[in-house]
Amino acid sequence: YSYSQNDPMVEAYFNHPSYDRYPVVGVTWDQATAFCNWRTRLYSNVAAARKLPENSRLKYRLPTDQEFEYAARGGRTKTKYPWGGPYIMNTKGCLQANFKVGRGNLSDDGGMYTVDARAYLPNDYGLYNMAGNVAEWTVTAYNKSATALLLDFNPNYTSTAKGAKVVRGGSWKDMSIFLQNSVGTYEYQDKARSYIGFRCVSDFPGNSLN
Repeated sequence: YSYSQNDPMVEAYFNHPSYDRYPVVGVTWDQATAFCNWRTRLYSNVAAARKLPENSRLKYRLPTDQEFEYAARGGRTKTKYPWGGPYIMNTKGCLQANFKVGRGNLSDDGGMYTVDARAYLPNDYGLYNMAGNVAEWTVTAYNKSATALLLDFNPNYTSTAKGAKVVRGGSWKDMSIFLQNSVGTYEYQDKARSYIGFRCVSDFPGNSLN
């Protein structure tokens, strides 16, 4: 899924207002991280100019693998998908995410590629596209032995292998198994894909005791 920078679709996707609410794609992990850092500086400068308290100056970053799954579950602990049920269709027979329905079938869900971020309902946390549409970068290093390594005693494992990062959520070109809350895959951090995007997170500063 490589693409040419002069392709009309690429130019329209990043510049035309019709795509304003579509997820960003085609960015590497390094670029996504750089955006988080830029956003941190931007809002910190605004907060400083307005003389807002220190705890209002949030630091933005990519989520960890565990944070993404926690957010995707939306407060439900034993669910297969972010919408809460075990099925990819609702009771009316409508698909609940943008993904590849079957071999070569990218359109039955209403989109040949990405769709508007609010085309499907959010989960119980009010988060959109925690499954489908685009897969998302995490800050977590990928390791094929992650199941054995990511235990309670070692929750912040950092791989010595350079480059591979966990990708979560599944995308428009993935089968439904990749949309499941517990499933992740990986991509190399210097690769930009038309099916991988990202979202920023920040640590909640809490409330002052004063």
